[in-house]
Amino acid sequence: MDIDLAELSAAELLARAEANVDVRRQAEVDQLLLALAWCDRNGNDPQSAPGAAPVRAGGDRLVRLGGDGTPLVAELSIGELAIAFQAGYVSTHHLAAAALDLRHRLPALWSLVLELRMPVWLARKVAVMARELDREAVRVVDAAVAAAVDEAPGRILRIAEAKVIEADLAAHQARVAEDARKTGCWLSKPRPGEIIDPVGGGEAATRRFAAKLPAGAAVHLDAAINDLADALEAHQDRGSDDEPATRAQLRAEALALLADPHAAARFLDGLDGADDSPAPPRAPARRRKAVIHVHLSALALSGIIPGVTRVEGLGPFLLEQLAELLGRHDLTVQPVLDLAGVTSVNSYEHPTIVRERTIQRMCGDVFPHSTNLASVGGRFDLDHPTPYVPPARGGPPGQTGDHNAAPLARRHHRIKTHGHLPDGGGGYQVRQLGLTAYRWITPHGLARVVTPRGTTRVELLRDSDGTVLGESYPAPPGVEIHAALAWPS
Repeated sequence: MDIDLAELSAAELLARAEANVDVRRQAEVDQLLLALAWCDRNGNDPQSAPGAAPVRAGGDRLVRLGGDGTPLVAELSIGELAIAFQAGYVSTHHLAAAALDLRHRLPALWSLVLELRMPVWLARKVAVMARELDREAVRVVDAAVAAAVDEAPGRILRIAEAKVIEADLAAHQARVAEDARKTGCWLSKPRPGEIIDPVGGGEAATRRFAAKLPAGAAVHLDAAINDLADALEAHQDRGSDDEPATRAQLRAEALALLADPHAAARFLDGLDGADDSPAPPRAPARRRKAVIHVHLSALALSGIIPGVTRVEGLGPFLLEQLAELLGRHDLTVQPVLDLAGVTSVNSYEHPTIVRERTIQRMCGDVFPHSTNLASVGGRFDLDHPTPYVPPARGGPPGQTGDHNAAPLARRHHRIKTHGHLPDGGGGYQVRQLGLTAYRWITPHGLARVVTPRGTTRVELLRDSDGTVLGESYPAPPGVEIHAALAWPS
């Protein structure tokens, strides 16, 4: 770096950090452009050259590195590019294939990459996911991912995954059927020297047991192991001097106990396994209650569009897979949340309905650039962006509600609450601009707006003494502004 970073102020350091993101992304884009230029230069058929060795004798040939619609490239030319990149042939091949996919099959996404708005690694991953689609079907993925550019990478990948499935439902149904045939269980077998391997840690007393099951069966087995682990935990000897078993150890013990189902049944019946007296009649097996959040379009439910659902924590499912997942549970259908609703109360604690609506509206954490997505059982604190003032200290009624609620992971909540300048002044400023919009200003003056569409950088307009006068950005499209709040001009 051309300057002494120790001489920079905190604000200048943060400015350099922001600028470095663009520098790094530009370098990665330049790598893609170099690969594309090389592919363009090597697009002629090597077999047409005088004296070319035939392909059967190892001669060069044209191959398609990317998906349908990408130009052909001389196969062996990639080797020299790999040397220039100081990389392996395979990694260079993958880089060139992704670059061709982006330029020729995903033009909207490619434009965002060139504008440095989309990280190269993320765009490349989407390109690989969509490679098997033809040039017409891939347009669905391109449009959906480009529209989600400001969202967290994990959510972008979820959107891409679902759109790849929707774009060719028959192909995914074939993938589901093929994968369903690949079930099995495996017990690890150590190779000579691994048991006391000082580098790998060794496994002198344990073995790994892996299983690949249908999604529904895997979920049910996991629940059964949890039930048995709960019972084992309840029967731990509290008077022992030994450390209590961890949750992972309890689950492992539960799985081992299931190897002898009769012993597991006796344990759950409260028997010690040594009593030869007839066991009392077993109570009917209890049905597990499950709460899952399924996001499904009404059009898909009625069969108008392909039936792809998203189950939180498990990913996209076909409708027939969803039936398998839910088949063993008692189902209680809860009313659909009205995300447009607004509730306010006079107490400090947010009502449960406010909590659920807020998390679902924002798809998770509202800390700038957060990757914490909403999930079943997800642990979020619900913060008051406008600090709560007790009525005894003059606080107004109705301070708590949808208009003043921000879901934050615990660490982000602590940062927002306790993050200040080194001298103790200037903390985080958060303002809820609407039901789905939050404006943040960090202690050193970085400004961001967070919506369900992601995080947007904001340039603050200040007067000569540094006072914030406003923000130079428009209201994000589709963001609902609460009646009690006005968007800054």
